[in-house]
Amino acid sequence: MPNLKLVLALALILAGACRAEAAPGSEGEQPPPPAEAPSPFPQASAVLEGLSEIEVAFVRLPLAALFGTALAFRPRRRAQGARKVVVVQTQIMLAVVGAVIMLVVGNSLSRAFGIVGAAGLIRYRSNVADPKDAVVMLCALASGLAVGVGLYQIGAVATAFMMLLLWLIEFLAPAARKHFELRIQTTDPDFRGKAEDVLKGLGIEFDLLLEDDEEIRYAISAPVDVRTRDVSDTLRLVSGYKIVVRWEEKRAPS
Repeated sequence: MPNLKLVLALALILAGACRAEAAPGSEGEQPPPPAEAPSPFPQASAVLEGLSEIEVAFVRLPLAALFGTALAFRPRRRAQGARKVVVVQTQIMLAVVGAVIMLVVGNSLSRAFGIVGAAGLIRYRSNVADPKDAVVMLCALASGLAVGVGLYQIGAVATAFMMLLLWLIEFLAPAARKHFELRIQTTDPDFRGKAEDVLKGLGIEFDLLLEDDEEIRYAISAPVDVRTRDVSDTLRLVSGYKIVVRWEEKRAPS
């Protein structure tokens, strides 16, 4: 039995040696690296092949803005109401921010986890009145991520592009307005027409809420540069200083 065990052990050693001699390549040679997986978007890779980071950014960022604009201004039924300007602006900018983040991430899994960790640091402890303010925060985050991973050119181009896009959006947006409730105490039965002429002349939008023998009440929407004191003085001048004017500021309708 011991002789049989020794024969079996020698046979196994010889078989291993024969396999080692039959294996291709010299001793100690590392196996060839696995072939790189093909791109899931071969057509896009072919189009952008040979372009620098800046050229790729100039292709993708305007395209993202175009797609965001198409979604923001998609056809809607009239029953759904008018579009909110701040929501439209937010949708456009979010598309651009997403493109910047993907330019920064690339194929790096570690960068993706870094973005998740950085986004987790943001905590909103109060409501953001203007959604565009939250988008600007995300824009700053995206630019910071680009610089943090050493993509300085992409960070600079993306920041300049987002600043230009924000300027264009805010330039084309309607002027901001203040909202009040205006109360006028008067005994003049014809003063309503005089008051509304004054409001129209100052470019103030109004809606009549109450009219009785002693008080007229309006919902007012005025440009931000209009001073309520000047409006009150004009109303008093028209009435011969026989009225009492009270202003109460209201929140902008959502």
